[in-house]
Amino acid sequence: MRLSLAACAAICLSLVGPGVSAADGLPIDVNVNMARVLRINSPAATVIIGNPGIADVTIQDPLTLVLTGKSYGQTNLIVLDAQGSPIADTMIEVKQMQAGVMTVYQGQNRTTLSCAPTCQPIIMLGDDNSFTAQTLASSQVVQSAAQ
Repeated sequence: MRLSLAACAAICLSLVGPGVSAADGLPIDVNVNMARVLRINSPAATVIIGNPGIADVTIQDPLTLVLTGKSYGQTNLIVLDAQGSPIADTMIEVKQMQAGVMTVYQGQNRTTLSCAPTCQPIIMLGDDNSFTAQTLASSQVVQSAAQ
C-alpha cells in the first residue's frame, strides 16, 4: 500500500508548471483563449485531453507541454511516456479571465469588452452572433492592414 501511494505521489508531482502544483489535488487552471506552459519531470511521448473542446495540449519538447484553454469547463489531462506508461493524470479547469473584462447585456444579446485601459470588443462563448461576426471581421481588417 505504501509503495502504491508513493508511486501515485510521484506521478502527481511530475506535472508542474510555474506556480502550479498538481500534487495538492487541485486542477490546473488556464483562462479561455490563453496558453500556459507546463514542465514535466519525465519525457512525454503522448498527451491526451479528455474533452478537446475544452482544452488543447501540445508537446513543445519532451519535458515541456503547452496547455491552451478553448472553452469553459473541466476536463482531464493524461501524459504517457514512450512505453505508454502514465506520467501524469490531472484535472484541467478552463476559466474566463475576470480582470478587465466587462460583459454587456442588451436585452438577450450579450457582448464582451476587454477594458485595460480602454474598452475593446473581444469574443467570448455566449456572445451575440452578430457581435461576434462584426468583431471577427474587424480583426481580419486590422490583420490584413498590418501585412
